[in-house]
Amino acid sequence: MSYWFRNDNRLPQERLAAASYVIVGMITLLLLGFWKLQVIDSDKYGQLAERNRVRAIPIIAPRGRMLDRDGRVLVDNYPSFSVLLLRDDAVAVDKNLPAIADGLGLSLDDLKDQLNNTINLPKFQPIVIKPEATPADVAFIESHRADIPLLEMLMVHRRRYLPGGFMSHASGYVGEVSEQQIEASNGKLRPGDFAGKSGLERQYNDLLMGTDGMRRVVVNSVGKEVGRLSQQEATPGKQIQLTIDYDLQEVAENALAGKKGAIVALDPRNGEVLAFVSRPAPDPNDFAVRVSKEEWQRLNEDEDRPLLNRVTQAQLAPGSVFKVVMATAMLEEKVPPENFTVFCPGYAVFYGRMFKCHVFGKGGHGVVNLHQAIIHSCDVFFYNVGQRMGIDRIAKYAKLLGLGSKTGIDLPSEEAGLVPSEEWVERVYHRKWYPGETISVAIGQGAVTVTPLQLARMVGGVASDGEFKQPHLLKDGQIADTTTQNAGDTHGGAGSVSGPLSLLKNVHVDLSENTVEQVTQGLYGVVNEGGTAGAVKLEGIEFCGKTGTAQVIGGEAKERYGKGKDEFKNNAWFVGYAPRRNPEIVVSVLVEEGGHGNLASAPIARDIIKAYYDKKAKKGQGQYTVDYQKYEFGNGAKAEVAESPKAVTKPEQSAAVVPADSPKKPRPN
Repeated sequence: MSYWFRNDNRLPQERLAAASYVIVGMITLLLLGFWKLQVIDSDKYGQLAERNRVRAIPIIAPRGRMLDRDGRVLVDNYPSFSVLLLRDDAVAVDKNLPAIADGLGLSLDDLKDQLNNTINLPKFQPIVIKPEATPADVAFIESHRADIPLLEMLMVHRRRYLPGGFMSHASGYVGEVSEQQIEASNGKLRPGDFAGKSGLERQYNDLLMGTDGMRRVVVNSVGKEVGRLSQQEATPGKQIQLTIDYDLQEVAENALAGKKGAIVALDPRNGEVLAFVSRPAPDPNDFAVRVSKEEWQRLNEDEDRPLLNRVTQAQLAPGSVFKVVMATAMLEEKVPPENFTVFCPGYAVFYGRMFKCHVFGKGGHGVVNLHQAIIHSCDVFFYNVGQRMGIDRIAKYAKLLGLGSKTGIDLPSEEAGLVPSEEWVERVYHRKWYPGETISVAIGQGAVTVTPLQLARMVGGVASDGEFKQPHLLKDGQIADTTTQNAGDTHGGAGSVSGPLSLLKNVHVDLSENTVEQVTQGLYGVVNEGGTAGAVKLEGIEFCGKTGTAQVIGGEAKERYGKGKDEFKNNAWFVGYAPRRNPEIVVSVLVEEGGHGNLASAPIARDIIKAYYDKKAKKGQGQYTVDYQKYEFGNGAKAEVAESPKAVTKPEQSAAVVPADSPKKPRPN
């Protein structure tokens, strides 16, 4: 009996002791948990609690404006709103995503893609899900504050460009940054930010962007703002002044409307770009928010290639404008001697093949010397010069005068063109250079290709006694280093290529006085002595230039396959300048499929140079030469094309363009 009673007394005591240990352990764990929450993790949970009632909303810095050389606004900003998605609560985001997509008119799949692309970003960092909020979007957000407290509106400044693609390829456009750009920006860029994608917007993105600010606000349980804590103001981007002259730009834009081609006007004395047009061109206002995939694909597949900046990227045969290089090389090398003459019956035979002059079938030029060959653009004369000179000597002088290499203009993605040589054909095609190829190169055909900008700089440099200035669009004489461009960027996607500003790099080529005098006298005669551009003569102005008509396909192939087809029409060139020596302005005009340079391109150059001198004359008299036009922009608000700061030179009205009177029919070339 005692045995059983003894066990009955001991069993409850052991159980009670075990239960006591368990209770003490649980209390200890709870105390440790409380201690960890209140001491060790107090900052962490304090921050989480603070985020529930405090939101940090970025204040987007407006980009700097672009002004023309007289202080008139070319690129500006307008206020807008973007829609932010707060991602702190992942469960709430997933739950409300369909309603958000439906309310904002977005595709649910696209919205999910945006979230997946930002999955590596901190959850407390909001993302832009709709760059441009409509009034309906604003109403939706405000009316659903209680049930969808995940949406916030952010005031931003959208880019506003002059309509119709005005100066589109020079100014460039901005676009939403990609994930790769965000990673490469060292925290400077966030999802939904906009940065320069092409042109000056990209080249000087670091100057134009500015620094964003931040506003901290107190919100209630439904996300409504009930108070403000602090605000750090945004620092606007820097304003940049360009070398572009709005008046000349307007004349050039109008002259090239409805055509494919390019126009660039330079001041050869300092390299300033006065006008810059490439057509066709997209309207950069279409990119100011977000371009759709369908629209981007359409632009890339368009046969007219509107995204191509023809001023710096169209690599085409220069035609007879290349004869300026040939004449310079002939006089410098004295091969053949400068008194060399040729009889032109309208054709010549080299290496068993007939090469036609542009007057073939209409007679010939007869006996011509260098001066007459430049004036009348005699192909037979330059065929003979090219044969005697050889391809490598031609290549030497073409490169010396700036062809075959980039000009260094402060725009991304400039092309270098091509100057063929024996070394080049062996390296690329693994064969020897055929002497017959030199004959074609001598008149700017064959493998040689150039850009309109290169030709403007080349002709301006020769007429300026061998002074070749670096073209630039930034007015202050410094430009961003183009060597920092992102080579992996496919369509201007690198937000910024602008490095530190550097001084311009100019080149001097030793040309003899005799060479410059004879070449410029020839170019003067082209316009003023009954030459190929005699129809565009300007009274009282030493207007000089060289026409060029470049074949797209060979003459025989054109006769066989391309007769009457526009896509096989010749490209029309003209490079004009004034005055004859040490010019103030040089204009390069390319009209693709324009036919003859004297008919399609020379009148355009004449009008621009006439406008330049008209403006110069009126400017000296203190007259206004620009009517401030107002354009309707896409958001319905009117904006002035230009403003005239009191501290700068008075803006002027578009100079009258006076058509040349020409009863005499010019010779095509």
